[in-house]
Amino acid sequence: MQTIVLATGNKHKLKEFREMLPDYNIITMQDVGFSGDIVEDGDTFMANSYIKASTIMQYLQGKRLDYWVMADDSGICCDVLEGKPGIYSARYAGLNATDEDNRQKLLTDMKDKDDRSAYFSCVIVCIRQDGKCVVGEGRTMGEVLKEYRGDTSFGYDCIFYSHDLGKSFGEASPDEKNSVSHRKRAIVDVLKNIEDDRWRVIKC
Repeated sequence: MQTIVLATGNKHKLKEFREMLPDYNIITMQDVGFSGDIVEDGDTFMANSYIKASTIMQYLQGKRLDYWVMADDSGICCDVLEGKPGIYSARYAGLNATDEDNRQKLLTDMKDKDDRSAYFSCVIVCIRQDGKCVVGEGRTMGEVLKEYRGDTSFGYDCIFYSHDLGKSFGEASPDEKNSVSHRKRAIVDVLKNIEDDRWRVIKC
């Protein structure tokens, strides 16, 4: 079974990746001893995913650990806000913002907006020891609600109404959300590209 180091410190993401990649051994950065900071200063989801994946791969190469690395960058994008929060979703209300801070800022920015259409976007980069990558991309469409619905423990889920599910992500079970999520669709895409042997050097 191929071991993949997931370049995230987010426990929710780790759980989702393990649920959606049962044929791979998914381990954490901490499992391989990485404790440094990764500066995500890219201007696209792709760039930030590559920064994370390549940083951990350089660390693994230095330790002579023959694993793959997978990283994702994702966020919610609102049409009326010209794609914001986008790559800044995790820090929309500031560098040390909580999920609650970010949700409240988005609800404030969307106040009085008639067009509430939005989508979650995810880009996954998987990199192997020779530096070649496969990329997967996924989107899930919906709209920003005016009030919380369901579980408030993860990101923007409780204010994102999924067109696929007919309910908010906060109201959905993990299986329901995983079946239509942007991350699920990006994982399906990256797995197809692995199967089709579409490894390549990428530039961001």
